[in-house]
Amino acid sequence: MIDLRSDTLTRPTEAMRAAMARAEVGDDVYGEDPTVRALEERVAELFGHEAALFTPTGSMANVLAVRSVVQPGQEVLCESRAHIARAELGAHAAYSGITMRTWIHPRGQVDLPVLRDLFAPDMGPFFVPTAAISVENTHNFAGGAVLPLADLRDLREFATAAGAAVHLDGARIWNAHVATGTPLREYGAIADVLAVCLSKGLGAPVGSLMVGSADAIAEGRVWRKRMGGGMRQVGILAAAGLHALDHHVERLADDHEHARLLAAACGGDPDGVETNIVVVERPDAAAYVQLAREAGILVSAVGPRAVRLVTHLDVSRADAERAAGILAAL
Repeated sequence: MIDLRSDTLTRPTEAMRAAMARAEVGDDVYGEDPTVRALEERVAELFGHEAALFTPTGSMANVLAVRSVVQPGQEVLCESRAHIARAELGAHAAYSGITMRTWIHPRGQVDLPVLRDLFAPDMGPFFVPTAAISVENTHNFAGGAVLPLADLRDLREFATAAGAAVHLDGARIWNAHVATGTPLREYGAIADVLAVCLSKGLGAPVGSLMVGSADAIAEGRVWRKRMGGGMRQVGILAAAGLHALDHHVERLADDHEHARLLAAACGGDPDGVETNIVVVERPDAAAYVQLAREAGILVSAVGPRAVRLVTHLDVSRADAERAAGILAAL
């Protein structure tokens, strides 16, 4: 089977396993795991922020990041299909007591005129104030779309003037970086706090990081423990992340090329595929998923008529070409 359901399905390479096996470890709840500290310091530096916090999941990193800039009873604005709104099981309301309002854009982009209308200043004890604006780059359910840096800078300027924070869900920020050549620090500069993932695209078995100010990370560390996310000798996992940063970032360009190949095979426009995610319309997504499975290809239904294909580290050029031939026949 060629598995195109998600880029979270990769397995550690032999070199990554070797790096994990030789990792120096300590108790991270005590702040004594040197490999975790090295990973946190490196990622914070990559994005130009003061500190970072290693978490077991991207959802936890997002919850910690958003709650650091939005208090209970306040709201965050985000695009209607944002991961924090649609794919984290209401965690932000359940754990942090915050609300959301959304705008709609077919490619998940920043729509500043609409945002200006949505934004709610603090008007006393009568209305919910907007505390933060969240953006997702790349945007998962918009087909891996990249948010242009110019739009993000305009958003940053608006948010600063309005007194709001910016949260960046950068689960696949590495894909945006490789696709556009934009330095990671440029993306980091538009956000007060962000979350980045090591297991999507980069091939680590687990792990994400919250990135922000030293104060926000110190508070995040407390809340991580409170949520049950305190980890012990987790340098074994952090070592996989460090290896991924060293060896698996630039190769994301291969995934992007493979995704365009699959888009063309499915009758789509390969020029419209910016990174490693392809979303195609089918009359009956569930039936198409079953047909693909019977032909040896695993894909996902992400709506009644929408099918998602994701390329990743474990899909070689030969795999992509074989999958393209099968999907073209379907």
